[in-house]
Amino acid sequence: MTTDIAPELSVSEWLNTEKPLTLADLRGRPVLLHAFQMLCPGCVSHGTPQTQRAHDMFRNTDLQVIGLHTVFEHHAAMTPVSLKAFVHENRLTFPIGVDTAGVDSPIPATMASYGMRGTPTLIVIRRNGTVYHHGFGQQDDMAVGAMIAAVLGET
Repeated sequence: MTTDIAPELSVSEWLNTEKPLTLADLRGRPVLLHAFQMLCPGCVSHGTPQTQRAHDMFRNTDLQVIGLHTVFEHHAAMTPVSLKAFVHENRLTFPIGVDTAGVDSPIPATMASYGMRGTPTLIVIRRNGTVYHHGFGQQDDMAVGAMIAAVLGET
C-alpha cells in the first residue's frame, strides 16, 4: 500500500467503451487496472480471465475495471487490429486502453510512469486516487477479491 497518487493513463485508443476513461474523471471510484500483452502466457491464462471475472462479479458496484494493453516487445505482432481480434475471441467486455507508445523507448508511456516490471501487472487504486496495490505477475484470486472488497469499503 502506498500514498502515491496514481499517474494518469496515457492511451492512444480505447475498446469496449463509448468514451475515453481518465483516472481524474474516475476519482471517487475504486479502479482495478490490469496491464497485459496478448502474447504474454500469464496474461492469457490467468490475468485477463481474472480481470473479466472481477468485471462480471463487481458490475453492480462502483468499481471501474480497466485493461491496459501495454506492449513492450513484439510490437509488430501486437497491433490494435490484432488486439481487437483477441478481445473478441476471448469475450473480454471490460474497457481496454492501448498504452501510448514510448518516446525513444520500447516501453509504453503508462507502463513507464507506473514503473511496471512487465506483464501481467495488477494495480488497485483507491477512491482518493492513491495506489493501494501494485503487483507484478500472477495475483491470487482470493487476494484480489480481498483487495477489491477493501477499496470498495473505503469512504
